[in-house]
Amino acid sequence: MLRILVLVLGLLSAHGALAVQPDEMLADPALEARAREISKGLRCLVCQNESIDDSNAELARDLRILVRERLLAGDSDEEVVQYIVDRYGEFVLLRPTARGANILLWISGPLMLAVGIGLVAVYLRRRALGAEPTPKALTEDEKRRLEDILRS
Repeated sequence: MLRILVLVLGLLSAHGALAVQPDEMLADPALEARAREISKGLRCLVCQNESIDDSNAELARDLRILVRERLLAGDSDEEVVQYIVDRYGEFVLLRPTARGANILLWISGPLMLAVGIGLVAVYLRRRALGAEPTPKALTEDEKRRLEDILRS
């Protein structure tokens, strides 16, 4: 039982390390560290919720290799990311920028929350301020009918 537990824990802890294959790694440790840092910010287009550094998909492997090729070509980290964004769109970024059309997406969540809180506050205030409706006085005909009912 202990062996199985050790095996499972070992496999779970090695999950991220399984994605980047040894044949992808660069010989220069500094360049490899830069490639890993860039890869952590790029989305796997197949998995969509994983970085290309964590994904085992073929497209993620291709993107990891492309990042390393651009670094070997002498591109800066920003140039590598921009090159990938130019080819695949801003969706490839795990943390999209907060400018241009994306600013609407960044603002809409907090704005809708504020509007919802405002609507709830207005509703609660009106409910607290609104007095209970006063019942109308009975008409003479209703009073007579009520008296007849009570006498019976």
